Amino acid sequence: MWGGYKKFDPVKDIPDLSGKVILITGGRWPKSNTTNNHNPTHIYLAARTQSKAEQAIADIKKDVPDARITYLPLDLTSFASIKKAADLFLAQSSRLDLLINNAGIMATPPGKTAEGYEIQFGTNHMGHALLTKLLLPTLLETTKHPGADVRVISITSIAHNFTLFTMTYDQDELNSRHPVSRYALSKLANVQYARELAVCYPQITSVSVHPGVISTDVFDNFQNLDFLHRIVVPFMKSWVWANVQDGAKTQLWATTVSKDKLQNGAYYEPIGVKTLGSVFARDSKASKKLWDWTQEELISKGY
Repeated sequence: MWGGYKKFDPVKDIPDLSGKVILITGGRWPKSNTTNNHNPTHIYLAARTQSKAEQAIADIKKDVPDARITYLPLDLTSFASIKKAADLFLAQSSRLDLLINNAGIMATPPGKTAEGYEIQFGTNHMGHALLTKLLLPTLLETTKHPGADVRVISITSIAHNFTLFTMTYDQDELNSRHPVSRYALSKLANVQYARELAVCYPQITSVSVHPGVISTDVFDNFQNLDFLHRIVVPFMKSWVWANVQDGAKTQLWATTVSKDKLQNGAYYEPIGVKTLGSVFARDSKASKKLWDWTQEELISKGY
């Protein structure tokens, strides 16, 4: 799956990251993530499960004992938790160079977040939208530093193409859809929101990235789906899918490649291949509609 894509060697190709402050959501950050070996000032790992995050930090410190990595408790299904995580970060840092919206869930049973959003849309899109908004003043302030290169990397999925006919922001209607359809819409929202963030704040480089089909526990819920998915997924997982280490290369590329290699607002597939995405993904009016709807929702919740 990976042989035809651009070659990227994190060890050789990642530049020195001295002075950079990085915030990553999600606990599945690989042990061999070589950003840690390129001298970032501080990495914040924001995740729901403390034990997984602390194990990831411990594994990294085995290879890079001096790495400055801090765990931030973060539950993307709760706006209160997101606000608390943002406040905790802002109390410790006045700078943020790289925000990597990496966390996500997939193919979950019907459910809603604390604020009433369909669980996948609420976690994958609304949670990250609020976190980004709360950190936006610091991101913008960081752009004023000499030589600043501020980026927001939104991890999406090629599955956004599965939103074929209709988009909906009606959370009750969305909650009645098939789990994969709900996931697809949440990932489409990641692409659209990243695009519109670049339009509204061009001083920040905002791109969305499909990391490849990676074998992680995010796919565990497929075992609860229909017969076809239960048969296909284990086969794909053993034959086609990339491991976490290889899959992370796409995020690392987007995070560290020279700024002139990125088109602001674009969508990328492994590794570093700019593509158009789905019809909805490249529809500027649809992206603006999502952006406006999201801002109205956040304001209505007091953010």
